[in-house]
Amino acid sequence: MPLTSAPIDELADEVLTTSDTGLPERAAGLTVREFLATGPTLDEFWTPLTVLDAAALTRNAATIQAWATARGMELMPHGKTTMAPALWWLQLDAGATGLTLATPGQVRTARSFGVASIMLANALVAPRALAFIAAELADPDFTFRSWVDSIATVEAMERGLAATDAELTRPIDVLVELGAHGGRTGARTLDDAEAIARRVAESPVLRLAGVAGYEGSLGHDRTGHALVAVRDYLSDLLELHDTVRDIAGEAEPLIVTAGGSAYLDLVADVFEPSIEADAAAGRRTRWILRSGASLLHDDGFYHGISPLDATRNHSHGPTLVSAMRGYARVVSHPEPGLALLDGGKRDFPYDEGLPVPFGRAAELGGPEEPLVGASVSALNDQHAFLRSAGTLPVAIGDVVSLGLSHPCTAFDKRRWLPVVEGAGSTRVVDLVRTFF
Repeated sequence: MPLTSAPIDELADEVLTTSDTGLPERAAGLTVREFLATGPTLDEFWTPLTVLDAAALTRNAATIQAWATARGMELMPHGKTTMAPALWWLQLDAGATGLTLATPGQVRTARSFGVASIMLANALVAPRALAFIAAELADPDFTFRSWVDSIATVEAMERGLAATDAELTRPIDVLVELGAHGGRTGARTLDDAEAIARRVAESPVLRLAGVAGYEGSLGHDRTGHALVAVRDYLSDLLELHDTVRDIAGEAEPLIVTAGGSAYLDLVADVFEPSIEADAAAGRRTRWILRSGASLLHDDGFYHGISPLDATRNHSHGPTLVSAMRGYARVVSHPEPGLALLDGGKRDFPYDEGLPVPFGRAAELGGPEEPLVGASVSALNDQHAFLRSAGTLPVAIGDVVSLGLSHPCTAFDKRRWLPVVEGAGSTRVVDLVRTFF
């Protein structure tokens, strides 16, 4: 994975310790660079474990970037998914024009790793966080945008900046967020959103920079009802964009941003006529996709809903593949159709589907036999319940490979995640550091 940020290079000099779960005991006392130079293999690591696939990561980064670019859109992937600067820079090096984040603390972490273009897909109202952004904006090469969904949010930003005596060298760019009834954040009506935009335009410390939204909270599947709700919402977002353009003028390019990883095809379809019209009229609108889970994809929720999954992509173009795999060891086999694994809620994501058992091996990284008919029925803190209607062909000590669902809650479990060079390989070529 190419790295262009000097602070990331410095991570290779971090010293590994025995408290770094999953790593071989012999890694303790070595720097990451020294450990990798010894040629570690997967069988040395301890279960439970989450492993990344370098080839799949590189493929997915190229696939989602090319997909967005072909549709006239920029990509600013959501960094909260991994909180792993090495993976942020993998996508920045592949062509992403910036990074999306969810909290001021995440923004500060990204700045410490040299990220120069950041969108906070959230409101920024804490006075100390506002003071931090004001100071960062003294760097002419840094661009930042946050979201507002009420006049109260605008006023809180103004009060916060005044309370800290922050020296603001230029206004903070804000995007008016449109929501929907039953959704998450965002103004609930177009009239409310217009009133917010007019209030931002009057602010001496903020600049109206565009519109933003998140369509993913309006559906959780690809039923007709969900697709109609998402399309209607995106059409409203375009209507708000026209209104904001009238208020803000065209002195600076406005931003229109939407797109998680579930309905990005609908975003592209609904936005396409406006993107073409803006290009024909010479407008400099920036159309930004924020898909964050696309880098990792998964074997659960996104496998079942993403338009770029191999089971759904009928255009014969590049597809996304899962770039993460869980491993857990059989520690109990109390009944013929039940085995307990040594990984649970503290080790694997479970909020968008339970892990999917793929195969068993005598040792971690060893040759696998498929586990046909087996499933994980529940997770405790440190155990997974592996069940089958018939006899489970596993023995105490066997290692079970697990497909995982929802990368957004997969990375917060560990400080270092091993990366193998590709599917089927046991050679560990990197350790990815997380910052949760």
